Amino acid sequence: QVQLVESGGGLVQAGGSLRLSCAASGSILSINTMGWYRQAPGKQRELVATLTSGCSTKYGDSVRGRFTISRDNDKNTVYLQMNSLKPEDTAVYYCNLQRYMTSRGATLYDAWGQGTQVTVSS
Repeated sequence: QVQLVESGGGLVQAGGSLRLSCAASGSILSINTMGWYRQAPGKQRELVATLTSGCSTKYGDSVRGRFTISRDNDKNTVYLQMNSLKPEDTAVYYCNLQRYMTSRGATLYDAWGQGTQVTVSS
C-alpha cells in the first residue's frame, strides 16, 4: 500500500509562485517516475511535469519555462516549483507515481494522491 500526501496548494495572485510537495510512503523500494498532473473544472486531467530516476523531465507545453519539477529520492518526495502563475493554472494538482517497485519486489503503476487545489487570481 502506497500513500501520497500532497501539500503546498493555495490561493495566489497572478505572477506569484507556489511550491507543491508530495511525499510517498508505504512499502516502496524504488520509484522510477514521479510527476504532477492537474485537472481544471470541466477539463480533462493533463500532464504538468514528470521526472524519472534518471533525471529525465517532461513538461506540459503550457507550463514549460515557468514550472520546475524536482525530487528527493531519499525522502521519496517530489516537488513542483511554480513561478509566474496565471489564472489558467487554476486546477487541482495531483501527484503521481507512474512506475514504482514495492519492498516485495512487485512493479506497480499509477498511484495517485488526493490532490491539492491551486487557485490563481487575476
